[in-house]
Amino acid sequence: MQSFITSTFDDLAQREWLITNGLGGYSSSTLSGANSRRYHGLLVAAQNPPTDRQVLVSKVEETLLTEQGAVALSSNRYGEFVHPQGWQYLVSFERLPLPTWVYQAGEYSIAKTVFMVQTANTTIVVYRNLGKKAVTLQLMPLFVHRDYHSLFHQSDYANFYIAQTIPYLKIYAHYGAEPLYWAFSSGAFTENRAWYNRLTYRQEQERGLDFIEDAYAIGHLETCLEPGEECFLTFSTDEKLLIPDPADLRTSEIKRTEELRKSQTDPFMKDLVIAANQFIVRRQSTGTPTAPSETIIAGYHWFTDWGRDTMIALRGLCISLGHQQTTQRILATFFRYLDDGMLPNRFPDNRHDPIEYNTIDATLWLFVALYEYHQRFNDLAFVEQHFEKLITILDAHKGGTRYGIHVTDEGLLYGGKGTAQLTWMDARVGDYVVTPRHGCPVEINALWYNALKITIYFAKQLGRKPDLYALMLRRFEESFRPAFWNEKGYLNDVVIPGGSPDSSIRPNQIYALSLPFPLLNKADQQQILATVDEHLYTPYGLRTIAPSDPAFAAVYGGDQWLRDTAYHQGTVWPFLLGDYWPAYFRVHGDSAKTRKRMYTDLATLKQHFYEHDCLFGISEIFDGLHPKQGRGTANQAWSVGAIIKLLADYPAQ
Repeated sequence: MQSFITSTFDDLAQREWLITNGLGGYSSSTLSGANSRRYHGLLVAAQNPPTDRQVLVSKVEETLLTEQGAVALSSNRYGEFVHPQGWQYLVSFERLPLPTWVYQAGEYSIAKTVFMVQTANTTIVVYRNLGKKAVTLQLMPLFVHRDYHSLFHQSDYANFYIAQTIPYLKIYAHYGAEPLYWAFSSGAFTENRAWYNRLTYRQEQERGLDFIEDAYAIGHLETCLEPGEECFLTFSTDEKLLIPDPADLRTSEIKRTEELRKSQTDPFMKDLVIAANQFIVRRQSTGTPTAPSETIIAGYHWFTDWGRDTMIALRGLCISLGHQQTTQRILATFFRYLDDGMLPNRFPDNRHDPIEYNTIDATLWLFVALYEYHQRFNDLAFVEQHFEKLITILDAHKGGTRYGIHVTDEGLLYGGKGTAQLTWMDARVGDYVVTPRHGCPVEINALWYNALKITIYFAKQLGRKPDLYALMLRRFEESFRPAFWNEKGYLNDVVIPGGSPDSSIRPNQIYALSLPFPLLNKADQQQILATVDEHLYTPYGLRTIAPSDPAFAAVYGGDQWLRDTAYHQGTVWPFLLGDYWPAYFRVHGDSAKTRKRMYTDLATLKQHFYEHDCLFGISEIFDGLHPKQGRGTANQAWSVGAIIKLLADYPAQ
């Protein structure tokens, strides 16, 4: 439990909470009760899981009616003003087993709990009287109806027609809209329509985006609760979810949470598992009713699933946690969409749009994920089922595939064409490419080397002859160091055979040390790690370029131009710790001393996980010069996955 008796509104508004439904939908806001993002909402439904997310219920305005008068428990920001000031009555917040706030106003005490029903676009809010006297609550939901990337305004065509009121409300935002259902377990509804205009979302304002929204109230519920009594509010797009007792649904969700945590013994890991589970979602467009497809949401609140992020995050979120069947389903989904030797970069939000294949590394990360799957589960049969597809990938890359991806005469892997950004450093503003990396990027070639080694390893396990790939491997090994080694003691970031290298000091070189099959000798590895330690390492993650570089951006923030041009130009990424520490152990050895150092440094992100930004989450990025406040998405899959993998691979001694 966390106490907030001395907190300010800004303290509470900077702390976010998030719960999800396994479909890509979620419920999220700040501890203050005031939304600070366009992506916040009490019910954000995934209409075409995990995409087509729509904000349907913004929040609930809560007022305590006492003999002394009305006490507002909610808060909203309007410009520079906060009204009402209900945050002042918040005395505690507890994230587990379900997000629960406790408000104290004189002799009255109210607990509020929010949870979602799994695999349903349904959010339930529970109010419980913790005091010794009966209390009356007035509850007024604020509705919107929009795509979660946009904002809602009074000028939008919406009348929120109420089609029925018994035994629950059936609400249509406008003609032709799908209905939203609102049920309540006690009290009486009074229709009393009003607009709440100019709600201000500070996070959007800081990002240089539109930040003003209007929301609509159709009326309020008034309910009297005796001591110990509860009132359940259910908001759902599924009428069938209004039939079960919401108390039973709460019990089921608590049990599910407890089961997830039961698999771990370390307290931090128990809570990381809860965060990990939020990213595993169903994908409707790639599955069938009898065989649901699963994928990984890259980050909340605004990312969907990406091939690269999925392959990297999968290692910690699923494989390290022993989730074999989930891993199989996710890998099978992507194998199914292999095309011209490439995995999808991203599945489109609209199932009728073409799948995007503009990535060079997602396909190569597939080999690493499959190898770690085999190491964890010793399941050669699954590998054999897909082995020929691995061969297809290698052959396509050798012969040439999309975006100029091909193996050079030197045996290196080359990629890049036009303005397409194929690596994870993919920021682009219009036609301006922030980090041009056409050529042979260092991490791509470390991954290519591992793809060859892993294929040869599997071939031997399966009794196949890998002669061709062994020859390709030897040619690569002859060329790699002469092409990439910088005389200053690190690896160049990108090389072009016959051209000048990009000698920027970037974290991509860490993969030559960290992947299952490392490159270079021990002395070279030591120099590389020393360079990374000196220029890039922070306890929050690795910087994306050295601070001494003229391109270094100290702060990530501002409008889209400022943010995108800083995204990979110094900004700190926590997920890179998932490869920094294996490299560190490879160079310095795995001992009690080295593990102690890792756990000491990870305490920084552990504190972030529990106390800052999105509680029970790890941010996507941090500022490059003085990392502290989380930036980007509030909870990122590969950030969480990296820490889980480290704790699983190197448990405390």
